[in-house]
Amino acid sequence: MAKKIKQIAIYGKGGIGKSTTTSNISAALSKLGYRVMQFGCDPKSDSTNTLRNGEYIPTVLDTLREKNSVKASEVIFEGFNGIYCVEAGGPAPGVGCAGRGIITAVQLFKQQNVFEDLDLDLVIYDVLGDVVCGGFAVPIREGIAEHVFTVSSADFMSVYASNNLFKGIQRYSNNGGALLGGIIANSINQPYSKNIIDDFAKRTQTQIMQYVPRSVTVTQSELKGKTTIEAAPNSAQAAVYTELAERIAAHDKSTIPAPMDTQTLRQWAFDWGNQILELESGVVVGGIQAGI
Repeated sequence: MAKKIKQIAIYGKGGIGKSTTTSNISAALSKLGYRVMQFGCDPKSDSTNTLRNGEYIPTVLDTLREKNSVKASEVIFEGFNGIYCVEAGGPAPGVGCAGRGIITAVQLFKQQNVFEDLDLDLVIYDVLGDVVCGGFAVPIREGIAEHVFTVSSADFMSVYASNNLFKGIQRYSNNGGALLGGIIANSINQPYSKNIIDDFAKRTQTQIMQYVPRSVTVTQSELKGKTTIEAAPNSAQAAVYTELAERIAAHDKSTIPAPMDTQTLRQWAFDWGNQILELESGVVVGGIQAGI
């Protein structure tokens, strides 16, 4: 009997650190002994760069534009510690759906039994957190990914994108779509940031998978074209990513989230804004109380 391959999708607003987080998870999982594929679904095609010393790789869509047919082996490249790297790619600028590369690449790999032939343990889809486009919703809508995680900071636009993602998961859950594993709380360096993201998780009935602080170690590593796991394996930041990878590997029960409607989310953000203003002006003493 063939082993079950765990397929997960990591979403997040552009610029939130989604690809950085995903690549470090992949690198940590590989160090833990898992056979991993990272599947970049962003049209910028830079998801796997830090797994390959900063090198870009040919995308599935670009390769298909050059040839009529493509073997999967032509678009799969080996990265750090044996991680298989794939970039779905996007259309020519200003033309077509940016999610088309995901659909095309997934179909190609299914037809050629790629995941089974490579004896993978995990496939990690790194997806731009814009579920307005049908292509980006593919890993959720068609149940390609079993578990979905969102990378979010405490900033409103990041939370807003995550809440929209939760709406997408909720919408497709009745038709066999992927379910939510939890939130990866990124750039959490201040107590109020932790309180905000904790409250968001509570309101939407999900959990925090890990708190990831902003660290100069990550910047230093990426300037070298590497993940923190590779460039600074003994750092505190690498330990955070390794713990997160262990939690994701062990995770087996995802749920349907309870997203806030837009008006409720706006009021929630407004209330938090007032609390932070009071904290900054000294009205609140001793920090923000949990649960506000």
